[in-house]
Amino acid sequence: MKKIKLKSFLIVFFLLGSISFLNGQNQQKNEYEKWVSLFNGKDLDGWVVKIKGHHLGDNYKNTFRVVNGVMQVNYDAYNGIFNASYGHIFYKKDFSNYKLRLQYRFTGKQIKDGAGWAKRNSGVMIHCQAPETMELEQNFPVSIEVQLLGGLDKGERPTGNLCTPGTHVVMNGKLLTQHCFNSSSKTYNGDQWVNLEILVRNDSVISHKINGETVLTYSKPQIGGSVENVDNKVWKSREGKPLKKGYISLQSESHPVEFKNIQILELN
Repeated sequence: MKKIKLKSFLIVFFLLGSISFLNGQNQQKNEYEKWVSLFNGKDLDGWVVKIKGHHLGDNYKNTFRVVNGVMQVNYDAYNGIFNASYGHIFYKKDFSNYKLRLQYRFTGKQIKDGAGWAKRNSGVMIHCQAPETMELEQNFPVSIEVQLLGGLDKGERPTGNLCTPGTHVVMNGKLLTQHCFNSSSKTYNGDQWVNLEILVRNDSVISHKINGETVLTYSKPQIGGSVENVDNKVWKSREGKPLKKGYISLQSESHPVEFKNIQILELN
């Protein structure tokens, strides 16, 4: 009987010790992973807007706004005319090694004269050029775009894709120069919230996660190719230069979209 009690005691002691150890590990992980909110849910403090045809800081027609704790891209004041007014809202500082996570969803209808490809289309731009270096009529910043697409209620349309305005990347050991690459994600129809997480390791590896699943990985982001509506002589001279850091921006491409819970975890 004593041996049984001792054995039971040891088992319980071992289990309690294991639980305590795991809790300690989780606590250390939580203490180490200090995620910081980039968006306060109240206003656009810490962000700056650049819309094509307008000067830096001009939030044309109140395109970017905060409603009920959510950052909205909205065109209700455009009078139905988008006129290729592609826009971006930049966070105030650049980053190099980090994880970025947020939630997004598409809402409403695309503005009437928006491009067909821009329907339920937005993006998170990483390793962006500084917003003050964008030219007045420049469509998109030189950057790596994590393309966000919503389903069209028929067929497949993955999200968490890659587009490369003024950049190239390496995938499977090959330098790729085409503009966009599809991920392996599912299609998300309707106005459901979708979770996005991006891992950025300097000029080494970048990967995209959608709802917790890795859907695309590539490496060696670098300057390359042309940029719309800019003097490409400037960028051509930097061809092949590794992108080690850059700004983060969110896109306005003619379809209403919302963002929330925008957080970053800087890595060593």
